[in-house]
Amino acid sequence: MGLNYTKRQWIILAVMGLSDFFNAICVSLQAPFFPKEAENKGATATEYGLVFGIFELVVCLASPFYGQFLNKIGPKAMFQGGVFTTGTSAILFGLLDRVPEHDAFIALAFAIRIVEALGNAAFLTASFTIIATEFPNSIGTSFATLETLFGCGLIVGPMIGGALYSIGGYYLPFVVLGSALFTCAIMTLLILPDRQPETNDGEAKNSLLQVLKIPGIVVCCLGIGATSASIGFISATLEPHLRQFNMSAIWLGVMFVINGGVYAMTAPIVGYLVDKYKTPKIISIFGSLFIMAGFALIGPVAFLPFDTSLTFVICGLVCHGIGIAMSLVSTFSDALKTAVQNGFQDGVETYGLISGLWTSIFALGAFIGPSVAGYLFDHAGFRSSVYFILVMHTIVVFIFVIFTCFSSPGRKSYKEISAEEMLIGKSTVSLDNLHSRNGSLCSSTNNISIPYMNNNMVIASSYGKSHHWQRMEEANLGLLTDRDDNYGSFEIEVHRDSDQTIA
Repeated sequence: MGLNYTKRQWIILAVMGLSDFFNAICVSLQAPFFPKEAENKGATATEYGLVFGIFELVVCLASPFYGQFLNKIGPKAMFQGGVFTTGTSAILFGLLDRVPEHDAFIALAFAIRIVEALGNAAFLTASFTIIATEFPNSIGTSFATLETLFGCGLIVGPMIGGALYSIGGYYLPFVVLGSALFTCAIMTLLILPDRQPETNDGEAKNSLLQVLKIPGIVVCCLGIGATSASIGFISATLEPHLRQFNMSAIWLGVMFVINGGVYAMTAPIVGYLVDKYKTPKIISIFGSLFIMAGFALIGPVAFLPFDTSLTFVICGLVCHGIGIAMSLVSTFSDALKTAVQNGFQDGVETYGLISGLWTSIFALGAFIGPSVAGYLFDHAGFRSSVYFILVMHTIVVFIFVIFTCFSSPGRKSYKEISAEEMLIGKSTVSLDNLHSRNGSLCSSTNNISIPYMNNNMVIASSYGKSHHWQRMEEANLGLLTDRDDNYGSFEIEVHRDSDQTIA
């Protein structure tokens, strides 16, 4: 797919991918056996569904705050703190089987999951921001690469968790895999570069409220929330749904990895399509359609004329995996792109806002999914409860179609503007009026005919040709040098010559 990463970028991608991998394992390993353990303590499906869901609710509430202050804290510090907290909480969660009483078991499960969620929110927000700043020309592909490794973690998580549970009981999976996440945190401490906080030089700061005023981003949020709700729905109710087949813990783990495995395999393809083409919302529409087809088969939904079988469940999980890959990869790149196109600065502050928003909305859906799933499963059974996901994604498809058909008619959503097009105007621009400021080109006079942009943002951007924020070409301007080791910044040399102007 033409990944022209530097050695430094490959190293950063590798260590972050490894962290995502073990984080996904810690998130998914309890799915095959926690519901059964909770029921042994007297918990109902509604209660352990809320234990799954409270994690996502806390992530939803915490992520916007992390995104707002990420520039001050620093992506590296937030990333490491999140990984350490998540690993510690995973180990503590493995001690719950030693709590004999129902109320204490549920209370401690909620408390540990809340702390773990705070760490996970910090980890995810910083992770997405680092991707946006370290890989500005291939955000879709790089994000999809991490999502692939996350999907691989989802694949082996339930399998390893089920195997370790069979060997050493409830505690063993959590202590082994939580310790592995600790090791990743140490690696990031040694490898990820530090960066200095960016300054706004007195400019008004962007806010989450301003981001949510952009219709294109709101539409992306709907797709994110509905997709994560489907993932949470499966996490909470697939194991009880499969009990009718009398499967072992290991085979249950295998069933849980099908959609994660398909997700891992298809995410890079989706990332490539997002980087190449200019219709990410079309990809999101197809993602929702695949998710709907998957749930209709897993049930199967009541209007289909056949009973539940492993064959249909497997086919449904495959469709679900394809759908979540198409939806999640396209919505992140689209939201980040849309924010910059609507005047937000192309820097860590904006990346943090969008990363925090994406994480928050994903977590909100992941809270709604298992919470509603547990209640519906108790009162209506799995086959009837899948209507919740079908109706939700039907609404999402309708909104995406309307937005795609009626937004910005007669012009492309993303238009590339070359360096020459940006600088050709009614008047010339003197190099004495160009200044280097935190990787930005600024004009101090009014004799420039192009709009003012913050930081290293370029006038227009594109999904085409695997470029996102197109930098001014060095061959044409001679202004940009190589990127330094600080996130989201460029070193710019301006060679001032009083007799030299750019037409």
